[in-house]
Amino acid sequence: MTKFDLHTHNQMCGHAIGTIEDYVKAAIEKELKMIGISDHAPYFHSEEDHPKPGITMAKSHFNRYVNEVLRLKEEYADQIEVLLGIESDFFPQHSTVYKQFLDEYPFDYLIGSVHFVDEISIFRKGRWEGLSNEEKVKTKERYYHLIEQSASSDMFDILGHIDAMKGFYPEFSNIQVEAIDKTLQVIGEYEKVIEINTSGKTKDCGGWYPADEILERALYFNVGVTFGSDAHDPDRVGDEFEEVQKRLKEIGFKELHYFRNREKYSVSI
Repeated sequence: MTKFDLHTHNQMCGHAIGTIEDYVKAAIEKELKMIGISDHAPYFHSEEDHPKPGITMAKSHFNRYVNEVLRLKEEYADQIEVLLGIESDFFPQHSTVYKQFLDEYPFDYLIGSVHFVDEISIFRKGRWEGLSNEEKVKTKERYYHLIEQSASSDMFDILGHIDAMKGFYPEFSNIQVEAIDKTLQVIGEYEKVIEINTSGKTKDCGGWYPADEILERALYFNVGVTFGSDAHDPDRVGDEFEEVQKRLKEIGFKELHYFRNREKYSVSI
């Protein structure tokens, strides 16, 4: 099996440790065939260069990020394939601005992630306090509508951690909505890929994103899958790849996808 990890961060975003090269070296040490570097894209829609230090890199650092990954891609070509990726927030009202910036660079793939619903971080611990059941349902529906829009925008290759809103609110998984099936159907129609992201283990919910029941529905809607550790520490590169592969096989998936020059490839599980 070709072992790879398409979702890794580094110190440029301000909340991860280690240089980009540290992640490449960790991947080599763990015998990965490919390592994708996908740090948090700047807030391109902001007039400020760096409106949220500690969340994303600055706009003025973006060229440096791309050039460093391309340098490492060349330097380590005989040891591992380094892929140039990015994890970009999806803000529907600013999607044109993001597309203009991202289309200028030779990315191998783009991860689109929804981190904000109603302008509140999905990881803010207190956001569910005091909400009625009806309000919780509407919040979850809005979350999945944004993910659906991110798929139909055709901006991204991979949709990041599609139930990460459960991170610090495990009860999120028990909120019943029909929106998940609709979202997965659209993801399948646009031939986008979702990631199995093992960073859920670092949050209150434990486990992975998304939950097994969502993966089962994803298979039903012919949604492709890939792997990402979402490592913010080089030690987590490739974390639980074998376990994910085994579980996907049990669910019924036959292959994992990766991207090169925005083209989708597959490897058998």
